[in-house]
Amino acid sequence: MRIRNLFCTLLLTVVSSTVVFANEFDDGEAAYTRQDYKTALRIYKKEAQQGNAEAQKNLGFMYDKGLGTPQDYAEAAKWYRLAAQQGNAKAQANLGVMYAEGQSIPQDYEEAVKWYRLAAQQGHAVAQYNLGVMYDEGKGASQDYEEAVKWYRLAAQQGDADAQNNLGVMFRKGHGVLQDYAEGVKWFRLAAQQGNVNAQTNLGVIYYNGQGVSQDYAEAAKWYRLAAQQGNAKAQANLGVMYGEGQGIPQNYEEAVKWYRLAAQQGDDAGQSNLGVMYVKGHGVPQDNVKAHLWLNLAAISGNADMIEFRDLVARKMTSQQIAKAQKMARDCLANKLKGCN
Repeated sequence: MRIRNLFCTLLLTVVSSTVVFANEFDDGEAAYTRQDYKTALRIYKKEAQQGNAEAQKNLGFMYDKGLGTPQDYAEAAKWYRLAAQQGNAKAQANLGVMYAEGQSIPQDYEEAVKWYRLAAQQGHAVAQYNLGVMYDEGKGASQDYEEAVKWYRLAAQQGDADAQNNLGVMFRKGHGVLQDYAEGVKWFRLAAQQGNVNAQTNLGVIYYNGQGVSQDYAEAAKWYRLAAQQGNAKAQANLGVMYGEGQGIPQNYEEAVKWYRLAAQQGDDAGQSNLGVMYVKGHGVPQDNVKAHLWLNLAAISGNADMIEFRDLVARKMTSQQIAKAQKMARDCLANKLKGCN
C-alpha cells in the first residue's frame, strides 16, 4: 500500500461581505448584526438606489446568499456590478466569481479575470488568490505560472491560507519559481496552522517523504489526522496507511479500516482499494471476499486500473453467486452515491 501525494489547487472562493457602516448605515449595520435581515435589506436597498457603492455591494451579497430575501443570483450580479463600476473591490471580486462560475450570467473567464484584476490591484487578497488560480489553470488568460506565483504571493503575504497553500505547491513543483522544497514547507505550514485542510494534507505528504524536512512519520501522521478530521479523503486514506503499517503511530488495523472506510465512502480510490485489501486479508475486519470484491470493483471504477487484476484474482476464489452479490452491492453503492456503503 502506497501513500499517494496530494498537491492541490483550490477552487475559487466567494468573498464574504464584512458589513461596516457609519452614519446613515448604522441602523442597517445594527439590523444585520442582530440577523434582522429583512430590515437590513430594506435599508441597504434604499441607500443602494441612491448610488451608495457600499450599500450596493452589501445588497448584492444578501441576494447572493439569500439573506432576508430568496436567493437571486441575477439581482446579486446587478448590484455587484453597480458597486464594482464605482471601484468597490469586494464587489469586483464577487462579480468575478459570478463570471467564473456562470451564476445567472454566462460563464466568461475573461470577464472574471478582468474583475479579479481590478480588485487585486487594490490589494484585495481573495481576488489576488483567484487571479492566481486563473493564471495557474490558464482560464481567461494564457497559462502563466510566474504570474500565478506573483498573485499567490501577494495574497499569501496578507495571510490568505488558500494562497499560502498554492504558493507552497508552486515551490514544491517548481512552477514559475525554482523548485524549493524548504520554501514550499514554509508556506504549507503557514496555511496548515490556519487550519487549511489541503495544506495540512500536503504537509503530511512532505513529512512522509522527507522533502524539505527530515522524514518524520509521527509528524506526517499528525498533519494527516488534522486534515482527516476535517473530512479530507486523501488524508483519511493516508492516515489509514500509517495505521496499517505502524508508521509513526502504533499499528492498528481497526483504525486503519476506519480511516480507509471514511475515504472510500467519499469515492477515494486509494481508500477503496486499501479497504478491499483489508477484507482480503482479514485485517481489522472479518475476512470477506464479497466485500473485498465490492471495494476493489469500486476502486477500479474510480480509476485505479491496478485493482482490476486484483479484483479478478479475488473473484477466482468466489462462487458465481458470491460474485453476483458483490456486483449488485457495487451497483447499489453507486446508485446511492456510496452513502451507507459498507
